[in-house]
Amino acid sequence: MQLYYIFFVYGKLAFFKVVSNTQESLQMPISIIISAHNEQKNLKAFLPSILNQNYPEFELIVVNDCSDDDTKWILQDFCREYSFMRVIEIKEHIQLKHTKKFALTMGIKGAKYEHLVFTDADCEPASPNWLSEMAGCFSEGKEIILGYSPYFKQSGFLNKLIRFETSHTAMSYLSYALKKDAYMGVGRNLAYTKSLFFKGKGFNAHMHIKSGDDDLFVNHNATKENVAISIYPDAHVYSLPKESWKGYNKQKGRHSTASVLYKGKHKRMLGTQLVTALLFYVVLIACIAVFPSLWYIPVGMYVLRLISQFIIFSSIYKKLQVADLLWWLPILDIYYYFYICLNGLFNRKKKQVSWK
Repeated sequence: MQLYYIFFVYGKLAFFKVVSNTQESLQMPISIIISAHNEQKNLKAFLPSILNQNYPEFELIVVNDCSDDDTKWILQDFCREYSFMRVIEIKEHIQLKHTKKFALTMGIKGAKYEHLVFTDADCEPASPNWLSEMAGCFSEGKEIILGYSPYFKQSGFLNKLIRFETSHTAMSYLSYALKKDAYMGVGRNLAYTKSLFFKGKGFNAHMHIKSGDDDLFVNHNATKENVAISIYPDAHVYSLPKESWKGYNKQKGRHSTASVLYKGKHKRMLGTQLVTALLFYVVLIACIAVFPSLWYIPVGMYVLRLISQFIIFSSIYKKLQVADLLWWLPILDIYYYFYICLNGLFNRKKKQVSWK
């Protein structure tokens, strides 16, 4: 089962030829939408890289969602300098408590253009050509563009785990998109059409939970033919990683709550991949413990899987700009599967209280 996933699923991405998607003929007007809640520091640091994109016609809409810091004044300063930037202000309501999905919906309704590109306030495009790369994928029939959003490289094991988990998640959803079975995307680097949003009734199907503005929207609206991927290095969008285990646990717990609303086939597909990987390690240890004289058989199976991973993952990691993690694969892989399973088990039904 594991060899199937490695060669026949992830192999799709390993052998995918990455080329630039910048095409002048597809440079339609674009609306970039960012929702922000108390993001004064990040907006000041990262908005310039978005505002200075090398693209002929676009607008930037920032939805200021009930911020009580200096976000409002920082956005006003940017608006005075850039005429194509607009701000939508959402005021706190005593009785109505809303989420990021509501803020995004307000931004989408206020957008002038049909083609929408999304990112977050703590994100920075890798290149001034980011918007051109994303827009260039909107060829005939494509309504959803899945981008890739790695985290900034920092020191420490937590950062390695975060970057490994992010690249592993990307490896999965990008590979399935290439197999014409897209099941998720990340809101830090995502694009879709305004008409698709309203045709699919926006976030109505999952408005009752706070997460899922990105992965659930893709899961519910992707078809075999309407999805493309954009992973040329210029199209990457880097984001700030969590710096504490508490923050990371909270983030992964939030993500786990959305997965319960995936389509049934996708829950089975992802569950099988996760469980077989976990059982591989459990049975490996059990075989050595019960039949120590035959240790070379389970060890041989482990080496076979590891070599297969190195063969396929080396190409993928170069595409995803995380080649330095390849040598950490033996440690991070086992840690990742046990951590993800335990985190999902304890947080799957946990009620969310954060803005996202």
